[in-house]
Amino acid sequence: MRVAVLADTHLPRGTRRLPEACVEELRRAGAIVHAGDLVSLAFLDELRSFGPPVYAVHGNADEPAARERLPAELVVELAGLRIGLVHIPGQQAGREERLLRRFPGCDAVVYGHTHVPQVELHAGVWILNPGSPTERRRSPSRALLVLELDRGRIEPRLVELA
Repeated sequence: MRVAVLADTHLPRGTRRLPEACVEELRRAGAIVHAGDLVSLAFLDELRSFGPPVYAVHGNADEPAARERLPAELVVELAGLRIGLVHIPGQQAGREERLLRRFPGCDAVVYGHTHVPQVELHAGVWILNPGSPTERRRSPSRALLVLELDRGRIEPRLVELA
């Protein structure tokens, strides 16, 4: 199963849109995971329009309606693998251990907020941040993650966007 992972899209904002390469990945996915700061329910509806089921948590920049509809944390099971979702991971020091404690029994934990991608296997659990497809901030590029889930394994791939 192919899973497209996003965070920190911050849409809508002016005329900004998702890059076409990102849209293509969303359309090819079997599921879409968003780790917060969608900003609006309208953008959540846009994500759903691509077809695959969407699993999302709210972030600190989301409008009140999105914060009411979406949980702060979520664990989803996809292809027999458990993936924990949260927006704000806390301070950098000790982050991976905190996320492991926060999501026991998960095969991966996805977070957002920093706009800086992370793809790291820590104590047998993938700690993942897709960065942002729309606002790179301190990151070298805009990005998203694609996860291939197969036979109890996760193969993450960072997709850098122009």
